[in-house]
Amino acid sequence: MSITVLGVNHLTAPLEVRERFAHAPHEIPQALHRVLHAGASGGVLLSTCNRTEFYLAEAGAAAPEEVWRILSERLGDGRPARDYGFVHRDREAVRHLYRVSAGLDSMILGEAQIQGQVRDAWELSRAQAGPVLHRLFQTALLVGSRVRSETVLGAGNASAPSAAVAVAEKIFGDLTDRAALILGAGDVAELAATCLAAEGVGVTLVASRTYERARTIAERMGAKAMTLDEAWAQFEHADIVLCSTAAPHAVVTWERVAPAIARRQGRPLCILDLAVPRDVEPAVGQLENVFLYHLDDLQTVAQQAAVARREEIPKAERIVDQEVEHFWAWFHGLGMVPAIKEFRSRVDAVRAVELQRAMRRLGHLSDADRAQIEQFSYALMNKFLHHPTVALKKAAEEGRGFGLLEALKTLFGLGSRA
Repeated sequence: MSITVLGVNHLTAPLEVRERFAHAPHEIPQALHRVLHAGASGGVLLSTCNRTEFYLAEAGAAAPEEVWRILSERLGDGRPARDYGFVHRDREAVRHLYRVSAGLDSMILGEAQIQGQVRDAWELSRAQAGPVLHRLFQTALLVGSRVRSETVLGAGNASAPSAAVAVAEKIFGDLTDRAALILGAGDVAELAATCLAAEGVGVTLVASRTYERARTIAERMGAKAMTLDEAWAQFEHADIVLCSTAAPHAVVTWERVAPAIARRQGRPLCILDLAVPRDVEPAVGQLENVFLYHLDDLQTVAQQAAVARREEIPKAERIVDQEVEHFWAWFHGLGMVPAIKEFRSRVDAVRAVELQRAMRRLGHLSDADRAQIEQFSYALMNKFLHHPTVALKKAAEEGRGFGLLEALKTLFGLGSRA
């Protein structure tokens, strides 16, 4: 059995590359279908603004190659996606996911959204995950919860929206009574609106391609909902525009917003683009007094606010280490189960043959005596098997099971026709 994770993240690829790899929810089943068809027994795809990672069970050699093929196709310019990627296997693959769920591998240390994104990835991949990855993602969510409840790793600006608010504060100082326009109506957009409101910003407008979703958030915030087409004129009035749509390409273009920004007469406008792919084309940032920030820009802000959180890293890493050992003991135990069953079956077959031979020589015995002898043969077999079975399970729990398992297979011819 094996577990492999491979893909790209903010540590291996810049934003302009990562955004090409991002998978919308409806694209995930087809990508996983290709990987499973290439030989993996299970797969989960975690695709967020900072990472596109395929988790595979029993991947063999062909399935990882199919992942790189999928990603290279999305890159679309002839470059191999592998050049931007990473691979972790087995115990390190488990550790990687646990660190991701805990916020230890995030661009913003302790990021709050990633645990929900791990949960969403698991839910979207349920049909293809298989039992090992189901267990892996369930435990990863528990690890994330432990880290957040037992440490303060998530304190402060531990999310892209909260770091974005910190950037706005650097431009305007006090944000009280500033006006915000939110483009997008997903979870990140809603969290961003909440963060802005907590700083005294008036969230006056929420725009989305899906008007009903925008209205739901707007009603909670006491704001006005509109479609994206209605939003461009509002760039004249807003102080802060926060973008987090799920559009596959830039929606805030120079042509759409330049006229409204020109009417601002030089008043500063802070545009915070939290989307991947990016919502705002770079040319918009060249307009007069427009301060445009995207996700990678937030890393510096987050690092400045992360001093207290960094002190919690050793404690969080210890939690991860503990849980990796727990999972690995369970995972090793999976390999023991079929071997132990076959071992018992082989021994029981020998017991049955020898019992039958003995019974032929003891034809004078009564049925009651025969039953007693048969019961004795079962008891004797179980006595002989008890200690090896316990030892194998204990070795698996301690991570020492592989050597004993191989010895068992060799000594008793398990897995062969003998």
